[in-house]
Amino acid sequence: MHEYKLKRGFKPEMDRIKEVLQDSFQVPVTEEDGKLIVSYGALARIEASIVDKKLCVDTTPNPNVPDEEILDTNRRFRNFLDNATGYTAKQRVSKAKKDIGK
Repeated sequence: MHEYKLKRGFKPEMDRIKEVLQDSFQVPVTEEDGKLIVSYGALARIEASIVDKKLCVDTTPNPNVPDEEILDTNRRFRNFLDNATGYTAKQRVSKAKKDIGK
């Protein structure tokens, strides 16, 4: 499971995360045990939740998909993280490195 800090102004609310999931993947989002669940392309299962004001995401890969679908899924997943956290991929890597250094 990966934890992502949210940028100032990005509220840690499940309703907002649900909207971002729907916009990013264009599939129905279900709720299970307080987590938002999506299945799309190369990711058989995506679980998203808010814990301690951080976005927690757990993914289960689906290895039996063509390369084009993998690329599309990765693009949509990165877009989801960008819109959910407010940080770009480069900024998320930088924050993760800072957290490890602490």
